[in-house]
Amino acid sequence: MYGTMKVAIGGPLKVAFRPWVEGMENIPAEGPAILASNHLSFSDSFFLPAVLDRKVTFIAKAEYFTTPGVKGRLTAAFFKGVGQLPVDRSGSRGAGEAAIRSGIEVLERGELFGIYPEGTRSPDGRLYRGKPGGLARVALATGAPVIPVAMIDTEKIQPPGKVVPKLMRPGIRIGKPMNFSRYQGMEHDRFVLRALTDEVMYEIMKLSGQEYVDMYATAAKRQIAEAAKAAKAAREKAEKTETAERAERAERAETAEK
Repeated sequence: MYGTMKVAIGGPLKVAFRPWVEGMENIPAEGPAILASNHLSFSDSFFLPAVLDRKVTFIAKAEYFTTPGVKGRLTAAFFKGVGQLPVDRSGSRGAGEAAIRSGIEVLERGELFGIYPEGTRSPDGRLYRGKPGGLARVALATGAPVIPVAMIDTEKIQPPGKVVPKLMRPGIRIGKPMNFSRYQGMEHDRFVLRALTDEVMYEIMKLSGQEYVDMYATAAKRQIAEAAKAAKAAREKAEKTETAERAERAERAETAEK
């Protein structure tokens, strides 16, 4: 199914958007490897596999695979066809443990595993701090090389709220494989997990040219949502105040006329 979907989706994507690629020689012809990428758009998981000859597997939330009805079955078939693996977010440690297990299984089959160390899409196009659990633990558990990847301008193709995508050329820069064998056997050391993740994020930053923000993207999204909520409340308060003042002026004018 993956091959069929790659032709059906990847072919038209390459023709319509003509993505440019640098560093394709850094993708091994065979054997396991982790593709660690920045995350600007929902389309990242489609553009990267579209330009690669080898299958790359990303993870997706389980809800995409369990929604009932015809639409749900079509959605599940689509995500399975493009190489997405369902991650059950239930349980004490949620998606993190499920993602780690899925990644290890993919790599043990000698395949490519794609992961977004930021954990979620960037809310503003900047590069955020990588989460140390998934990427580092999968890399140390399998010994697979980590290949940093930078998606360029994918967020401009279909910004949030836009239904029709903009036809423009996104870019993909693929860095040299990173070997972390020096950390082997230290997968339970949180300082090692942090150091490994930061090394990879630094390489992604160099490839992408993004401004780096030393905080998690999830925290940034909360701040943005809270700021938007506060701004909305301030506007509503100002509108109520203005309405009350207009009513008061009108009442005074009416009293003066009498």
